Amino acid sequence: MAPLFSSRSRSPRKNPADRVVTLVGKPGCHLCDDAQAVIEKVCAETGASWEKKDITEDAELHRKYWEQIPVILVDGAQHDFWRVDPKRLRTALGA
Repeated sequence: MAPLFSSRSRSPRKNPADRVVTLVGKPGCHLCDDAQAVIEKVCAETGASWEKKDITEDAELHRKYWEQIPVILVDGAQHDFWRVDPKRLRTALGA
């Protein structure tokens, strides 16, 4: 009987240093400030890089995420919104 999961079928894990976390938010947003503090700490610990995008300066981001900010993306894919759980973010980064 074949195993349910094969180690060969899994995609290789990315190194956290090769990952990019994006914070989509707006100025004056206290939840965005809280999210940034968590992202800065986790990225410093894992070696991942991070960037901040202002939803008020990008029409597409505004259309997609306005009701969810702050939104956290990992390598361009939505990871979380409103609150950032540091443990969950570390796991998503492969740390």
